[in-house]
Amino acid sequence: MRLPAGLKAVAVAAALMALASCGEEKETPAPPPLTLRDLGAEVVARECSLCHRAAADGSLSRLSGIRKTPEGWEMTLARMESTRGVKLSPQDHRAAVKFLADTQGLAPSETAPYRYELERRPNVVESGRNADLTSMCARCHAFARVALQRRDAEEWRRLFHTHLGLWPTLEYQVLARDRDWWEEAQGWVATALGSHFPYDTSDWREWSAAPAVDFQGRWRFVGYMPGEGFAEGVMTVTRNAVDEYLVAAEEQTADGAAINVNYAAIIYSKYEWRGSGKRDNRDFYEAAALQADGVTMTGRSYWRDAPEMGSNFVVVRADRGLQRPLAVTKEGLKRGASTEITILGVGMKGEVSLGDGIAVRVTSRSEDKIVVMAEVAADAPLGRRDVRVGDAVMAQAVAVYDKIDRIEVTPGQATARLGSDKIAPVSAQFEAVAYASGGDGIAGTDDDFRIGVVAAAWDVAPYDEEASRMKDHLYAGKITPHGRFLPSEAGGNPERLYGASNAGDLKVIATVADGDVTLTGEAHLIVTKPLPPTQRGGA
Repeated sequence: MRLPAGLKAVAVAAALMALASCGEEKETPAPPPLTLRDLGAEVVARECSLCHRAAADGSLSRLSGIRKTPEGWEMTLARMESTRGVKLSPQDHRAAVKFLADTQGLAPSETAPYRYELERRPNVVESGRNADLTSMCARCHAFARVALQRRDAEEWRRLFHTHLGLWPTLEYQVLARDRDWWEEAQGWVATALGSHFPYDTSDWREWSAAPAVDFQGRWRFVGYMPGEGFAEGVMTVTRNAVDEYLVAAEEQTADGAAINVNYAAIIYSKYEWRGSGKRDNRDFYEAAALQADGVTMTGRSYWRDAPEMGSNFVVVRADRGLQRPLAVTKEGLKRGASTEITILGVGMKGEVSLGDGIAVRVTSRSEDKIVVMAEVAADAPLGRRDVRVGDAVMAQAVAVYDKIDRIEVTPGQATARLGSDKIAPVSAQFEAVAYASGGDGIAGTDDDFRIGVVAAAWDVAPYDEEASRMKDHLYAGKITPHGRFLPSEAGGNPERLYGASNAGDLKVIATVADGDVTLTGEAHLIVTKPLPPTQRGGA
């Protein structure tokens, strides 16, 4: 029987009076269990303060003047454990990372330009940085590692002391020995870094004050793995603890197989999603960021033992009535031809339109997937165009073309690493992307437009005369029909000239047929020595 509120209050009061009359004291309620962040605060106070001096306001020397990503704090703690003798249990380590990333993390706007480092995207060539700053700070690691932390100028200067203490030969390296490295580091470099990447920013203050998002619910995801294609599905997210979730995903892979994946995820800094678990009995990891709309995440998942192999994905709330096309499985639509394409999205309702000159015939549809036959007129306007489903628009999602004018192999510059029974090889995945020459009819100019990824025949060749003399293309490795380069084993090879290793300097060549025309594109691949596992990533 449910009592009215008033009677319930009377009953409770009577019960309390009865207990008091019996001389019984009201039990003190048990305190709520510690969250992972609470535990992290205790760990930092207990362990870090042993060396980092506490100020009157509770801040800790050095430690409190830095902001980093979860991966950045992970590396800091790992260094404290390996070089300073700090002893943390796995749970304490995990909790400390959570606390530090939550309280001294980065705002979404601060990480946005450098997500490639957090997501372990392979073969990114950084550009657009000040050349001198790059020479000073990005000879040994990506510039993104610098940009994904925040300090004032004085704290940057202290970091240079740490660097020189740990790696005293850095002043004598290429791009350092031709300058007064220490004077520059303590002078204009620290000032510049304190200006570009300061500790105190309005973005972080505003983000720290923003309410947290509850990630529980149903989400729709679409992923693309270079060389393989699109995977899609839905995932149900349930809370396991504060900022910790369990994920049950129902996925259809690029080859049409249906699989279920269950894994765990944790949220740092209110937007940094990190998931981990097993897929096909193989460990995977994923890093994503909640976008400003609060209903979309973008990121990348990858194999723990081969982070160069991964899938770029977008995840959108499927329980909020959203209507969005998220991906199109084929971009290029040729004039005068019919092409089947699949539109993947969430809540898609209404008429499908691909713009002028394209007749659309829907062959199957649901709110998450629409398969259409696109019949392109012989005189349809050329160029990129939107995909519309009802009122929802995916901008510049497909391209109408009449012929392929050039092939670009991506990535244009790549590295693969030899492997052994002790250290896994690092492969490299390539794709052939077709382009049309645009209105000026000249390939390679600014008005060229992308047609999309196309099927290609793959081969490798020596990159230059020396590589030809050493016959690098015969020893460095093989490339699969899907554009994945698999490097050879490490170590000296008695079959090679000088007994050299299987390292090599190669061209990767994609050959594409477009009617009676054959086109080729090239990329540069360096196959080099193995990289110890301790140096294989982190931001």
